[in-house]
Amino acid sequence: MPSLIFRKGLDLKHAVAGMLADNYHSALVERVKVEDFTYGAGRLTVHLAREFGFCYGVDRAVDYAYQTRERFPDRSVFLTGEIIHNPHVNEKLRTMGIRFLSDEDVGLDRLGPQDVVILPAFGVTVAMLQQLDRRGCTLIDTTCGSVLNVWKNVRRYAEGGFTSIIHGKVWHEETQATASQAAAYGGKYLVVLDRAETAVVCDYIRSGGDRAAFLARFANAASSGFNPDDDLYRIGLANQTTMLMTESLEIGEMIRAAIIDRDGEAAAASRYQAFDTICSATQDRQDAVVALLRDTAIDLMIVIGGYNSSNTANLARICAASRPTYHIADPDCLLSPQQIRHRPVGAKAEVTTDAWLPLDRPVAIGLTSGASTPDNLVGAAIVRLEAFCS
Repeated sequence: MPSLIFRKGLDLKHAVAGMLADNYHSALVERVKVEDFTYGAGRLTVHLAREFGFCYGVDRAVDYAYQTRERFPDRSVFLTGEIIHNPHVNEKLRTMGIRFLSDEDVGLDRLGPQDVVILPAFGVTVAMLQQLDRRGCTLIDTTCGSVLNVWKNVRRYAEGGFTSIIHGKVWHEETQATASQAAAYGGKYLVVLDRAETAVVCDYIRSGGDRAAFLARFANAASSGFNPDDDLYRIGLANQTTMLMTESLEIGEMIRAAIIDRDGEAAAASRYQAFDTICSATQDRQDAVVALLRDTAIDLMIVIGGYNSSNTANLARICAASRPTYHIADPDCLLSPQQIRHRPVGAKAEVTTDAWLPLDRPVAIGLTSGASTPDNLVGAAIVRLEAFCS
């Protein structure tokens, strides 16, 4: 029996609105917004980016998860993995009795028609969706519209005989789901993480090279049967929606230039395609941080969000180019006026840094948060910073 799929909520938005507000709202943050995104107390001034925190897609996904628990109080409810990349939000869902298929004691093989499964904001692979459908589970699809837009384009590439080059993290759930869409429609794909990997691809486009070495380099990032001698002839650019926009644009230009060098300007028009698939919310948050750093005198930046959140990590990358920047998972990382626990840009592990906060003069702190970070965490961070500066 095919699965029953809910894609537009469960008509219980008003029933869960109070609980969502209690868990994630911040009266302090609302006040800061009204006061020109600035908060002052004693020697502390906090400048809040004008776009930050929960985006529409994340807000919708969390809302649907709460509606699901309300609609099916007596049934087992599962998430395929983290609904968004924020440990605070995911832990809240666990306390509501929602279990994660990614946990060791849970698996797809145990599911049946009586079970309810929530699909996360970044989607799932075609293979997982087919497995869930075969088991007849009730599905709550919270896949973000921006992700669906990328899927539409990689399917278009596949149907037109173009290889999808996806700018993303091959281990990220969204990129895996996007790659599976290309493959499901008979297309080829190759995932590139950054400019350095793109340069390797561009060298092969221009001059060919050691096929075996190329395939070894991209062994976990290419579609089955990928052949760079044939599959880099026509290319369509796609991306994980939360990547750094400027980098995605540069990667697209690198590939286009390589095709022009190989085939000429006229031929490139029919052998390279690209569509703007960076999430608008991701772009808005990146633009807001750039504006904050450009227009405001700031001593240091704090970026709040899960360490596995791509869009949060990219906000920290932007900030770190011009200011001391501390990417923290949550307000508890603000240990004291002397110490902060954070993950440096580009690092794999969290560290503790001493003497991070000026103690003998007025201090201006810029503050932003990733698209999967709720306002209550931002508000709690401001409260703790005020206590440190009192």
